[in-house]
Amino acid sequence: MPRQITLPSPTFNLTHHTLDNGLRVVVAPDRSAPVVGVAVLYDVGIRSEPEGRTGFAHLFEHLMFQGSANLEKLEHFRYVQSSGGTFNGSTHFDYTDYFEALPSNALERGLFLEADRMTSPRITEENLANQLEVVKNEIRVNVMNRPYGGFPWIVLPGVLFDTFANSHNGYGGFEDLEGASVDDARDFFTRYYAPANAVLAVAGDLDVDQTLGLVEKHFGGIKKRRAPKRPNFGEPPLSAERRATHDDPHAPIPAVAIGYRVPDPVGSLDELLAHVMLVEALSEGDASRLQQRLVQRDQLVTDIAAYIGEFGDPFDERDPTALTITAHYPDAASLEAILRAVDEELARIADDGLAPGELDRVRTRLVSMLLRELDAVISRTLSFAKFELIHGRAELIAELPERLAAVTEQAVQAAASRMRPERRAVLELIAGGTR
Repeated sequence: MPRQITLPSPTFNLTHHTLDNGLRVVVAPDRSAPVVGVAVLYDVGIRSEPEGRTGFAHLFEHLMFQGSANLEKLEHFRYVQSSGGTFNGSTHFDYTDYFEALPSNALERGLFLEADRMTSPRITEENLANQLEVVKNEIRVNVMNRPYGGFPWIVLPGVLFDTFANSHNGYGGFEDLEGASVDDARDFFTRYYAPANAVLAVAGDLDVDQTLGLVEKHFGGIKKRRAPKRPNFGEPPLSAERRATHDDPHAPIPAVAIGYRVPDPVGSLDELLAHVMLVEALSEGDASRLQQRLVQRDQLVTDIAAYIGEFGDPFDERDPTALTITAHYPDAASLEAILRAVDEELARIADDGLAPGELDRVRTRLVSMLLRELDAVISRTLSFAKFELIHGRAELIAELPERLAAVTEQAVQAAASRMRPERRAVLELIAGGTR
């Protein structure tokens, strides 16, 4: 009989509300510190970009900071910073987020700012041209002129997946970005930035009823628009290994990224959690399988990592998502030896299971990381919004420790058995920095 595992679980008092215009609201009070978080997540990301407009979701995120219905450019920044707060936004594969962390006495200010942005961003020729140059420069700095820039998240999806939605460059090509027009941006806003296509999360030092009143005051008058129907982006597992190379003129040593398609994070969450546990056993900490084998014993690689989700968050994406193993290695001729070693370690887990205490170790580490990420009010607020948007239940955050406790060694073995050579994509980075 499996041993019963008890792990600490966070407790949150969540209130859900939906406005008449379709905006979903999650409110989570916590009076432990005089701060609040405000986060708006829109159900649109890299996967929603049309062909010929790669990078558009990220470009549009930049536009959303260029003034709004009642605010001139940079006023949003000044209002947040003058209140002692911080702010930002980011583009993901399945959503785009905008958020502020503020002193609790500035809660209404934060709600006003996000509602004003949702009402009508300033989409003009001048703002588009300005932000186009900002984004292009960001690509130059982060991808084109940087060792391992965009590796592997920009390149590996094109090997692992087949459809444009899942495989294209989310940062965007210059030609596509330069072809974007004001009409494209206005259409994108009208289609995807409807209240019914968003989740608002507010957390921290607040009164629930008062907060809901402020939400109604600032967001309730935004015109209702129909939310777009999200396509099914799922793809079946690979049936044959795929290989590709990527030249990096700045990289000092070669690297490899190995990608596997994993179960649907929403429809098959427990299967996904077994893969999350497998990732921990493989690469997290000096005691992990791949660290001990490839770094310490065989000394084939200088470092190795494994993670789920294009940006390392297994709960950040709907289906499909990937489990990725990356490594940097000094000898360009050692790639096949590295792949064999990875295959052998996966087979050891699939055939022999985990060592005594290994499952408990990786599970404890995982839960500790989950709880630590919820400490800061803004990361907690973003998590509520993300789980409500992606998984349909913000409450799932508090249930994850219990769900992880239920993952068996057999489930981890089954996850390892899925990661066979014929089900992987291998992206070899050719280093040119020493030529």
